[in-house]
Amino acid sequence: MAANFEEIKKDVKKKVAEITELPEDKLKEDAKFVEDLGVDSMMALEIVASIEKKYKISIPEEEIPTIRCLNDVYAILEKRIK
Repeated sequence: MAANFEEIKKDVKKKVAEITELPEDKLKEDAKFVEDLGVDSMMALEIVASIEKKYKISIPEEEIPTIRCLNDVYAILEKRIK
């Protein structure tokens, strides 16, 4: 699971870089999406939707506001991917 999860993390980071149009090396795991990276609500929804679709999971709406950085995304994925 661990090595596999590292691949997932790389994949998610790549997708977030694509959506935010930022270079992957600028995406720090603890960089805040809104404050540090300028992610707006449409980008945030796109990030969530792409993760849900790719990993066939559902992120409850009330959890979405708690996703503030890549580490938050990883934590949610870790809980949901079995």
